[in-house]
Amino acid sequence: MNRINKVRLIAAFFTICSGVLLGVYSPASSSVHAQQPTGSVPTVTGTPSGAIVAVYSDLAQINVYSGPSTYFYPAIGVLLAGQKSPAYGYSEDKSWIQIYYPGVPNSVAWVYALYVKTVRIGPMPIIAAPPTPTPASTTVVDIDPTLVAAFSSPSIPTRLPTFTPQPAPLIIATFSENTSAVDRMPAGLLILGLGFIGGLGALISFLRGR
Repeated sequence: MNRINKVRLIAAFFTICSGVLLGVYSPASSSVHAQQPTGSVPTVTGTPSGAIVAVYSDLAQINVYSGPSTYFYPAIGVLLAGQKSPAYGYSEDKSWIQIYYPGVPNSVAWVYALYVKTVRIGPMPIIAAPPTPTPASTTVVDIDPTLVAAFSSPSIPTRLPTFTPQPAPLIIATFSENTSAVDRMPAGLLILGLGFIGGLGALISFLRGR
């Protein structure tokens, strides 16, 4: 065996030994895996049972309420045209329908029955209305009457004048005395004077005729 082959053989031997030593003394690499759940994950199989209602397509959107009334219960969301939702039952007068509506307490809401149509028939029992929301309490502030009296001046009520219609003025007819000379002259004297004047005129006529 020549010298070159001996060198190659020695180099190969040291290489093999180095690989063995590194494999024995190097720390073992361990792969970390995410913890997987031990239980089984439930999967939805089949279709939900019960009635399903859908908003009429000619309505852009409708409000959903926390109870079967627009007066006693607030609006808590909307349904768009054609949107479907599982229905649980009717109100006592059957004018409202309770539906499944996620994102609100108990995931239930109420819609007006005339705004939706039944797309799948199912059990629709009568459901009692929920309690009406309690109105927000208002704080009553007690006001000291003496403090109010210190800053307020008492007002004395004055009696309004009463209007009494005045009667129409009374017109009393008065008769003025006739103070003419004829009324003051006695009637007999007037006749005598006229007779004298007539006789005097007749005398003058007689004398002129002669």
